[in-house]
Amino acid sequence: MNEISPDQLLSQIRSMSRQLQMPQAPTQSAAPSGPEFGELLKGTLDAVNDAQKTSRELKIGFEQGTTDKSLAEVMIASEKANLSFRAVTEVRNKLVTAYQDIMNMPV
Repeated sequence: MNEISPDQLLSQIRSMSRQLQMPQAPTQSAAPSGPEFGELLKGTLDAVNDAQKTSRELKIGFEQGTTDKSLAEVMIASEKANLSFRAVTEVRNKLVTAYQDIMNMPV
């Protein structure tokens, strides 16, 4: 087992302390590199809409007997569409609440 001397430990602590105190240059530019909020929101809404369309088509196909999907697959697609819609609704509610909180802040 390696033993660490008090002098080695103290020098490591001082080295780390100097690194923490040194101002760091900004590593990122001001512009974010990810997708914009509007694009992300539109993509999410499109995905929820597609899930609901697929669910509706599977339900109709199952009722008419024109699809080879089982009842379990139809119900799973329906629940996925329902869950994604509820998630988007909750996010919308949180955004509206945040907007209202910001608008009610004193200037």
